[in-house]
Amino acid sequence: MIVRNVKDVIGTQDEIRTDTWTSRRVLLKKDGMGFSFHETIIHPGTETHIHYQNHLEAVWCVEGDGEIETIADGKKYALGPGVVYALDQHDEHWLRGGKTPLRVICVFNPPLSGREVHDEKGVYPADLEEDVKEVA
Repeated sequence: MIVRNVKDVIGTQDEIRTDTWTSRRVLLKKDGMGFSFHETIIHPGTETHIHYQNHLEAVWCVEGDGEIETIADGKKYALGPGVVYALDQHDEHWLRGGKTPLRVICVFNPPLSGREVHDEKGVYPADLEEDVKEVA
């Protein structure tokens, strides 16, 4: 059994920070679950281009506000507590933070190794060659 508290991830190598989001990666590929599980904070007033060509993602919004816009058709969806969206077609999109931090819970399949960030096309790599090991 794996039991973790997200508070124990804060400030470790499993918390990834960018200008637009902070991702606390609680379960990763190395845990052998077949998916990864993250708490992510989308910073207010930001915009992130995302196109997960190598992963499927499901997102549950639990706090705050924001917006997702699909690039193919320009549709916009308001995000807030209780909203779930799934990128089941590798949907290219813009993720925008609203007026308050948007806290979401994310599941990725295949699982992330832990150090991934979006490249210039909004993509995470298919698989990092080495899993990140916990640093004492």
